Amino acid sequence: MTDGIRELIEAMPKVELHMHLEGSLEADLLFALAARNRVDIGFASEAALRAAYDFKDLKSFLDVYYAGLRVLITEQDFYDMTWAYLSRVRRDNVEHTEVFLAPQAHLRRGIAYGTMMDGVTRAIADAKSRLGITCGLILVFQRQFSEDDAFATLRAGEAFAGHVVGYGLGGPEVGNRPGKFARVFAEIRAQGFKLVAHAGEEGGADYVREAVEALGVDRIDHGVRCEEDGALVQELAASRIPLTVCPLSNLKLRVVQRLEDHNIARLLRAGLNVTMNSDDPSYFGGYMNDNYVATQRAVGLTREEIRTLARNAVSAAFVDATRRGELARSLEAYWAAR
Repeated sequence: MTDGIRELIEAMPKVELHMHLEGSLEADLLFALAARNRVDIGFASEAALRAAYDFKDLKSFLDVYYAGLRVLITEQDFYDMTWAYLSRVRRDNVEHTEVFLAPQAHLRRGIAYGTMMDGVTRAIADAKSRLGITCGLILVFQRQFSEDDAFATLRAGEAFAGHVVGYGLGGPEVGNRPGKFARVFAEIRAQGFKLVAHAGEEGGADYVREAVEALGVDRIDHGVRCEEDGALVQELAASRIPLTVCPLSNLKLRVVQRLEDHNIARLLRAGLNVTMNSDDPSYFGGYMNDNYVATQRAVGLTREEIRTLARNAVSAAFVDATRRGELARSLEAYWAAR
């Protein structure tokens, strides 16, 4: 990669659409919150914690991920986590982001819905006024739990629905097919919210198809294994359903063995509506610029393909026409000057 391409990527206005707030807890903040709340997280130092990031698969990551959630107890903890992420990605020239929060992981620990939501939404409001970054909040159900649990979580959060742009599905894919949540997604769709689902990361192309057909999602999170089904690839290209792809996450969790083997460029060149994202940046070693730069180097993305990835994210964002226009004009003005 030439320095010119790196500089082009780093200065480019960006939109991020796939990022778990709980996965943005950097080791220093995690230890600070653990000390503040007197929580033993089982690691003696930040270095020891980072050494545990040599994940073998999704499950080995989730074991560490869920352990880290225990430091989030007060409204201020949720504020600090959200503010840290938003201020960090603003330095990557991210102008809009849409983040996941998993209420079940906190409700099951006895954390009140209002505690997490008040902290997160206060940070989002402060970041908009102080940093000029906008943020949409997507509440994610964890698929290892029952659909009844998802319904209960939905009901418990009704008072906060005005702060939410959509609902999603995360957690371990294998053994927890998308169709398991068809009824709750149908109800949410009827209420007018946007829908997303993780599919085609740990699960195969059939999980992607099921998320589209059984859940009626507006975006697929990951989706990279759609390539196992040629007909599905053609259908996704025709429908333009966005895929929120996270290359460094896929590498870290062994979805691919080398970044050079990643299929993001092939999917993009096949006409799919692919976007670039970070997933859980503190655990996977890369925020937005890191993902763009490393992927460009590994698979040879062209300048125009970098521009297309950024444009796709603007078009796929859950924003109103006014905000979409602002984001599009910012991006096009940037490229017009290059």
